[in-house]
Amino acid sequence: MEFIQVSTAFEKKEDAGRLAGILLEKRLAACVQVMPVESLYRWKGRIEKASEYLCVIKTRKSLYGEIESEIIRNHPYEIPEIAALPICAGSPGYLGWIEDET
Repeated sequence: MEFIQVSTAFEKKEDAGRLAGILLEKRLAACVQVMPVESLYRWKGRIEKASEYLCVIKTRKSLYGEIESEIIRNHPYEIPEIAALPICAGSPGYLGWIEDET
């Protein structure tokens, strides 16, 4: 089984928490970490700076499509960050936990 971490960021902590709850309730994620970050990025020709809440979602690769759909459905941004990175290695117990919870 293959595992991934999906990231997305929200302006409001409440929105990040709401998405985390949805993903956990639907068993699309085993864990969602929500942490404050400062983002600097280019948007429509300008350099922007924003305080955001980054969600790091631990899940199975096979669930990516459903997670992407939930993020799009529940995100206020015009183009939300949705990026997935493979988990190349991990302890058997931790990876087994992700598998069991999703």
